Amino acid sequence: MVLGLLLARAGVETVVLEKHADFLRDFRGDTIHPSTLEIMHELGLLDKFLQRPHQELHQIGAQINDFSATVADFSHLPTHCKFIAVMPQWDFLNFIAEQGKSYPQFHLHMLSEVTDLIEENGRILGLRAKTPQTGIEVRADLTVGADGRHSIVREKAGFEVIDRGTPIDVLWMRVTRHPDDPHQTLGRFRAGRILVMLDRDEYWQCAYVIAKGAFDDMQNQGLPAFRENLAEVAPFLSGRLDQLKSWNDIKLLSVAIDHLRQWSRTGLLCIGDAAHAMSPVGGVGINLAIQDAVAAANILAEPLLRGEVTDRVLKKLQKRREFPVRMIQNLQAFAHERLIRPSLGSRAPNQRLPLPLRLLQRFPALRRIPARVVGMGFRPEHVHSPDTNRTS
Repeated sequence: MVLGLLLARAGVETVVLEKHADFLRDFRGDTIHPSTLEIMHELGLLDKFLQRPHQELHQIGAQINDFSATVADFSHLPTHCKFIAVMPQWDFLNFIAEQGKSYPQFHLHMLSEVTDLIEENGRILGLRAKTPQTGIEVRADLTVGADGRHSIVREKAGFEVIDRGTPIDVLWMRVTRHPDDPHQTLGRFRAGRILVMLDRDEYWQCAYVIAKGAFDDMQNQGLPAFRENLAEVAPFLSGRLDQLKSWNDIKLLSVAIDHLRQWSRTGLLCIGDAAHAMSPVGGVGINLAIQDAVAAANILAEPLLRGEVTDRVLKKLQKRREFPVRMIQNLQAFAHERLIRPSLGSRAPNQRLPLPLRLLQRFPALRRIPARVVGMGFRPEHVHSPDTNRTS
């Protein structure tokens, strides 16, 4: 969506296909980080964007047993917004779609599910999709797979996926929020259980971390036992967990960290989770995907307008974005193995905070480091593609 907006803004005829009738799918990453908010500013859209209902996280904290800790402080970032905006992803996508309508080159087709690629003599010339009425073909100078970690595009292209493996999965759910609930702390660690909570005003969006493949066993133990686990890590929720009436109220996210060996073929490019699936640690996946989109528009807009998108041009995108992606994935893998895996199932009560968190409390200036990594990443992108065709 963001790449489609940026390319249409630069004068490139762009078609975006979405397989559903709308964007209303819950339990996605809903954090819009300072790097993305800065892009909204560069596009002249920030004030309008922030008029949408959202919550603001100026710090990230954790509750570890009976200890509270501040992990990241965004107040020193060199950005216009020194906070994470928490907003449903469907609101973000609807906002981008509305802005796209300002450009005659932006074409969004809903209910259009990609089924295959069109290939001739080793070159990708477009794709095939199905709609409720018929099958369609879309031919293009460049086809971009931005269809997530279960990408049909990357599967049909035969890209090699390097899977790093992860020891965790995540269960997403929502629980009603009360005005007198404890202040937002984001992460809660207690008695071998880990719960991440995002304040969504009227409800908590909750992510319960489990060992990889443990969901079947949890279901066998029954929903009452699961509710007890949640109440143990967040006791203030205990009176309202009966809102989780069945396992249908709980969504499993199978966590993966992977990347493509090559992000492109002649006429084809993958970005975002289609090129590099991210763990939910740090909530950075969407924001890294948007950084990919900005970099892709910067690199590709002029070649697309000239009809000169070569393999060499496509490889520039991977060369630019691979480093920041790998750095974040390395940190996520470290967090999985050194912080999260040892915490899961460990019932030994900690008498003190882990050393890294003690240092962050003793030296508050250190909180700027995780804030920079989470809020901006290792290579934040800026909009350099032109705005040539705005009509309103």
